[in-house]
Amino acid sequence: MILLAIDTAGAGCYAALYDTDQDTILGAAGADIGRGHAERLMDFVDAALDAAGMTLQDIGRIAVTIGPGSFTGIRVGVAAARGLALALGVPAVGVSTLAAIAADHRTGTPLMVAMDAKRDEVYWQRFAADGAEVSPAAIGSLDDVRGIAAGHDGVLAGSAAALLRDGAPQAGDGVSIATVARLGASLDPQAHLPKPLYLRGPDAKPQAGFAIRRA
Repeated sequence: MILLAIDTAGAGCYAALYDTDQDTILGAAGADIGRGHAERLMDFVDAALDAAGMTLQDIGRIAVTIGPGSFTGIRVGVAAARGLALALGVPAVGVSTLAAIAADHRTGTPLMVAMDAKRDEVYWQRFAADGAEVSPAAIGSLDDVRGIAAGHDGVLAGSAAALLRDGAPQAGDGVSIATVARLGASLDPQAHLPKPLYLRGPDAKPQAGFAIRRA
């Protein structure tokens, strides 16, 4: 099966074609663009298809990162994955950014992924040595998650690791598009629908006080 992997949950915008039978990335494209995911994503998808010598009709599944991460980037990636899946008649799955970071840092020991959510908050999740989820994805204050990390007997990964434990390496939250593809190939489409994993509400709030009364 050929899987299209998409990652727009962070500063990067990436797409790749993955052959699940051969466990091989056939073509990939993308860049750390910061902003402009909506304008660039389909160009990267086209470039990945060209690199693989394939067309959209060759795709049998789509995998997309669902966060936590950039609200705008997540919306762009999930909307694109859903639209392509509907048009092509193929299943789509959502891949947690926390799970992808955990897979990228797996060392055969228990792992806690901690992403800097800013505002003195942290996105976090714990994983067993084999990669199984030990706790659900969550957000907490820096102080609260620091206490959780103190009781974690294992590796810390992610951009908040150095904030939680002295001596932990400074790291980012970028994930390998190959990891997104491999995780996406292993997930049950019925249980992992591509919907945004928003652990914190959006910054923009409706101004109810200024709503116009309807006639």
